Amino acid sequence: MYSECQCGITGPKGFHAAGVHCGIKKVKKDLALVYSSEPARVAGIFTTNKVPAAPVIVDRLQLTRSSSFRAILVNSGNANACTGERGLNDAWSMVSLTAAALDVHRGEILVSSTGVIGQYLPMDSLATGITEAVSMLDVDGHTAAAEAIMTTDKFPKELAVRVDLDGVQVIIGGMAKGSGMIAPNMATMLAFITTDADISTELLQSSLKEAADHSFNRISVDGDTSTNDMVLILANGIAGNRKLVDSEDPCYKTFYEALEYLLVRLSKMIVMDGEGATKFVEVYVTGAATEEAAVQAGKAVANSNLVKTAINGEDANWGRILAAVGYSGVEFDPADVEIFFDEVPILRQQYLLGFSEEAAKRVLKQREIKITVDLHQGDASASFWTCDLSKDYVAINANYRT
Repeated sequence: MYSECQCGITGPKGFHAAGVHCGIKKVKKDLALVYSSEPARVAGIFTTNKVPAAPVIVDRLQLTRSSSFRAILVNSGNANACTGERGLNDAWSMVSLTAAALDVHRGEILVSSTGVIGQYLPMDSLATGITEAVSMLDVDGHTAAAEAIMTTDKFPKELAVRVDLDGVQVIIGGMAKGSGMIAPNMATMLAFITTDADISTELLQSSLKEAADHSFNRISVDGDTSTNDMVLILANGIAGNRKLVDSEDPCYKTFYEALEYLLVRLSKMIVMDGEGATKFVEVYVTGAATEEAAVQAGKAVANSNLVKTAINGEDANWGRILAAVGYSGVEFDPADVEIFFDEVPILRQQYLLGFSEEAAKRVLKQREIKITVDLHQGDASASFWTCDLSKDYVAINANYRT
């Protein structure tokens, strides 16, 4: 139904991007611009943190005032969070400067920032960078843009998916950043998605929220929800498909499956790049009474620092897993629970053990590990994705500002 292509956020028709160094960081790219040649419908979800960064405040207002957008400007290295009235004015200046450079209305611009909290943006440098980014907009600029939104990320995260809607080829592209301050809660980092599909704003918003709930809201690196988290999707309709307006339309369902696939792939990239991470872990909860219960239990295990440090130490400490499920708030009988590392049974019902430490160790030495928790309470299941917690995570975040 869909296939991957490595064209990132500029894969869909009509989108161009650029990534430049403007001086927020010492050397690396720190300013990204994504532009649509035609007005695009937009949907977004934002951090639930009660201390939202200035760009989050600006974008929420922009989405209430305008029905179409042309560009997203993103800087890294500075979060523009906890910066008061000056920070808010700077975010609006980013909007105005970008609109002027692109010769579009300021109501058509969205902005985002990521990096150190509590510092003011160098607006003169940003203004110069915006002019340069506009001059460098190109269909081949997707990787430069993906690099420019990185902070402690070790690699750019980008992908596109090609899907057929009744004979019309539609592409959904995206880029994301995230390595630390990652916790499932509405939106958990920065992600920017583009598509040339023709789809109503209402359906675009509902599809983004549902897909995020099954992807970005099911990952955890360190349990911290950022002040700047957002996910935005732009749809410019250039592909020319029959407009998607009904959630029961088979073409919409095909589009949604491709969108969720893309968001899950980007989510997994974020976890694989977790700060100091050495292992990628899928926590699969099955046998739950409801999907909500499976998600709740999986979240508790994925966020548990004790579980994550045990995985880093390659210690088959199943008690920490069971304890996390126990404080998750899910109703279950502990004596019914079974736990597996990949296919190796670790805990059987009625607390029966007898597993092979050697077999468990072989699994835990792998780069990718699957932990299955079977509650034996029903037929529902859900997956969460997380990573281990290492000494390097402490080292990275102990010196983040310096």
